Amino acid sequence: MIDRDDLRAATAAGVISEAQAASLATLADSRRGAREGLPASDEPFELFKGFNEIFIVIGLVILSSGWVAFVGLFLSVGNRNGSAVMGLLTAGLIWLLSEYFVIRRRMVAPAIALSIMFALTAIGTFGVYFAQPFMIAQRDFSSLPWPAICAALTVLVYWFRFRVPFALAIVAVGLFIIGILFAAIARGTPATWVELFKLSASGPFAWVTLILGLGVFAVAMWFDMSDPHRVTRRSANGFWLHVVAAPALVNTVALSLLDQGGTANLILLIVLAFFAVVAIVIDRRSFLIAAIGYIVTLSFTVFKGESAALPVLLLGVFLLLLGAFWQPIRATLLRPLAGVLPLDRLPPSQLTKD
Repeated sequence: MIDRDDLRAATAAGVISEAQAASLATLADSRRGAREGLPASDEPFELFKGFNEIFIVIGLVILSSGWVAFVGLFLSVGNRNGSAVMGLLTAGLIWLLSEYFVIRRRMVAPAIALSIMFALTAIGTFGVYFAQPFMIAQRDFSSLPWPAICAALTVLVYWFRFRVPFALAIVAVGLFIIGILFAAIARGTPATWVELFKLSASGPFAWVTLILGLGVFAVAMWFDMSDPHRVTRRSANGFWLHVVAAPALVNTVALSLLDQGGTANLILLIVLAFFAVVAIVIDRRSFLIAAIGYIVTLSFTVFKGESAALPVLLLGVFLLLLGAFWQPIRATLLRPLAGVLPLDRLPPSQLTKD
């Protein structure tokens, strides 16, 4: 019997494409019952397969710390060429480690750790070589977009080779950074970071995050709809992109409304209710949790809990109710939408199983 590990191995060996692997896995799951082995109300999520992966991640962190300290002994401050060479060497070592732990061993937690290390290496290498510290000190960020673009493209190449879903989320975050940098260069640096997300603030910052958030959400939905039974890494790609997209979609609305007070809190709850409906329809708790988690964080950090205590309390009750009755609520929502939405491209529900 061919299982998921066999399909992953065949994909890694180039015998079949990832799209073909997803189709085969979906067909197999459909024949023996969609999402077999998972509770009906569960959403697949995996950070590590066992403690050995955590053991390896700890080893990678210690190794990287020692490597940075060792390299620092031979590099002087301001040595751009030397830093660039060492950055390329470091990236090459991470690439080799990824070939073993990601491609050969198919480990989840080490793949995430190596993705982060590769991204940090790319940012550091291009940043040291292209960025101008004196310009940055004077709030002139015109030297930053190019290294940010190069770093994002480098991580994208890493994703194309190793297909680590978390790496794709890093690329998405990089796009937000690049967009903000271009907006800052064109319209000037905002007075405070809060203005980055307020539609009432001058400048295009809030609209940049909103538009990019919609774009990331669209890509996440493309991955989700190509793997409705969530048996391949396409689903994991969608998961991490939803985690990035949700805060970007709600931050402009949240900060703009919470800053006004009064009935704005009620409007915010209505907006979050809409996001909840979207999350339930697409069956993505990660999308809703990321959005609400962002709102709660803003409430207690930016506004220090002022006028936000009651909404946060209601959000907690709301989440508990959703967690307890997610599938019945989803089936109820999908029933009137059966003729509108392509249910065959969405995860199965109680409605589609009847």
